[in-house]
Amino acid sequence: MHDIHESGPAGSSECGCPRTADLDGDGPAAAGRRRFLRGAGLLGAGVGAAGLGMLGAAPAQAAGPAPSGGPEPSDGPGAAPGQARKASGKEQKGKGNGKGRWQPDPDARRFTVVVMPDTQYLFDQDRIHPAPVEASIRYVLDGGVNREDGTDDNIVFLAHLGDVTENGLAAEYAAVSKVFGLLDDAGAAYGVLAGNHDVRSSTDDRRGSTPYLETFSKERAARTSGYHSSSPDGYNTCHVFTAAGRPWMVLSLDWRLSDEGFAWANAVIAANPKVPVILTTHDLAHADGGGRAELSAYGRKLWERLISGNDQIFLTVNGHYWPPGRTVLKNKAGHDVHVHITNYQDRYYGGAAMIRAYRFDLDRNTVDVSTFSPWIQEIAAEERNTLAAQQVELTSDVDRFSLAIDFDRRFAGFAPVPQRPSRRPAGLLVRDTVAYWRFDGGAGDGTAVTAQQVVKDLAGQGNDLYVRSAPGTPEGALTWSADHHPDQPGHGSLLFRGTRSPVHGTYLETGPTAPLNRETFERGFTVEAFCRLPADWDSGRSRWSALLSRWGTAGEAGRSGPGTDADEPVVTLSLSEAPALQWCVYPLNQTGASTCWGHQLPLDRWWHVAVVNDGKLSRMYVDGCEVARNPATPAVGLATLGRPWMLGGYAYAGVLDKVFHGYVGDVRIVRRALRVREFMTA
Repeated sequence: MHDIHESGPAGSSECGCPRTADLDGDGPAAAGRRRFLRGAGLLGAGVGAAGLGMLGAAPAQAAGPAPSGGPEPSDGPGAAPGQARKASGKEQKGKGNGKGRWQPDPDARRFTVVVMPDTQYLFDQDRIHPAPVEASIRYVLDGGVNREDGTDDNIVFLAHLGDVTENGLAAEYAAVSKVFGLLDDAGAAYGVLAGNHDVRSSTDDRRGSTPYLETFSKERAARTSGYHSSSPDGYNTCHVFTAAGRPWMVLSLDWRLSDEGFAWANAVIAANPKVPVILTTHDLAHADGGGRAELSAYGRKLWERLISGNDQIFLTVNGHYWPPGRTVLKNKAGHDVHVHITNYQDRYYGGAAMIRAYRFDLDRNTVDVSTFSPWIQEIAAEERNTLAAQQVELTSDVDRFSLAIDFDRRFAGFAPVPQRPSRRPAGLLVRDTVAYWRFDGGAGDGTAVTAQQVVKDLAGQGNDLYVRSAPGTPEGALTWSADHHPDQPGHGSLLFRGTRSPVHGTYLETGPTAPLNRETFERGFTVEAFCRLPADWDSGRSRWSALLSRWGTAGEAGRSGPGTDADEPVVTLSLSEAPALQWCVYPLNQTGASTCWGHQLPLDRWWHVAVVNDGKLSRMYVDGCEVARNPATPAVGLATLGRPWMLGGYAYAGVLDKVFHGYVGDVRIVRRALRVREFMTA
């Protein structure tokens, strides 16, 4: 909780707003609390809640089952006492709740880290209401199960952001300890840190023993899954969990680090130099009403002494302040650090143990973030009261959003992905290879390809490539490049810089007597290529240019069927205006064209494309994945007029019309259908 809200009239903030739900009055919340206390054996018949005073060290636990035939107990935000909880309709899969040990999938490329901010108003002297926190913990232990289809979020870690309690009292922690015992019983991975209310002190982590530390001791932390170490004082902990097949670190740092605390945190990171780090603490950043975050005074100290100099820290999350907010800061390495504030204690029911889920998806290079209350979600929609219904899920742009993070690129400074080594050409010459060209044997990166250059056909079939240029093309329009697809056998490519109106550019073509010119591929084929369209690729200049094409028009080949353009080439692998890949050919058994369509390709990344024909049907694959728009009409072979193939050139009506703009890596043509596992990426 932020300091400016720590004073004021009892039961209110300085602004006079209610500080927590009415748990001692006559409303449904109070009734639910009394039922909880009776179920826990803490409230005798005829004894009012206020009569319990501080609750002493009495245990806190969830209400037991309702008496046979009676209504289930209400936990507060339902429409009335006795309200019903949602039924799942089937046994819920779980990783906790006594159904089994904590078992997230360590290899799945989708996983979730959950954070729980300030819960202090739920553990406030005799205003003890653990049910919302227990519901959030159950959600975590169940792995974030979707009750409709049984899928889960693969939750790997829960981080509490401090201010677990309001006053840091032993009685409050007795209730807290019971609830967090659910995590202990399941062997879950979780971290807790002290906020200012937990220790009721402005001193740093050398403060010594407190009820907080007696509850969340080093010994207790050491029993949690993924535990790595604690600072000597016990107020700072480090966990390392495994997700997506790699280790990730979570630092849970006290709300005020001493010099020794800073030294410990820096040393832990230094001892694990290849591990990405999520830093959680209580006080780091605050936000304005628009959600724009900036570092607090103490946060600036954390930034300078710990965060900015450790490139491994890519995400920080803190509570303490409200409203929530976020920002992105550049560290000393020039890389992004996402800085987030999440705290909902100012909302109905003290935040109702609202949690925030960070759903990592390494295939999409995205973290999807959402904020919600599992406790309110458990209440049937028709039974939620007005305020609860408004808080079941938060959808502002600081509560529900997505982060685009290229994890390989972001972590490359400390944990670069090992580059796949180059592979010998001989290993790529599968049976029936008729042509194989690669571009890792030329001059240095950025050097112009000379007019005398010959690119040898490594298949040894005599289909060498020769340099050709449109009239008026300046030197340097075709250069060698060291850039390549990460799974490309040859570590090199060619950079084409074609333009149109007028047509300028340099391309390659087979010789006039190359065997490939006459090949009709009646029994099938596989055409593969690697390509990258640069960030400056422009549809107006480069649409319908070709990676690979064949001289000779459809009209010359005698084609006049439906959809025929008599002036287009008989074979072309082109880029549309989208840009999307298009394989447009004139088969031997058709009077018109047969076309496979890919999807729009994002710019500035490498792609592998393969077109496979088994003698009957053609299918396009992008990065080994079959696309949707493949034709069902049989297409046998490829029409030919015995003329050369072009790499990077496209002719219309028998005249050079466009030159490709972008990178082309290895190209291979095989006289049979290959399986995906036989592609050059395999």
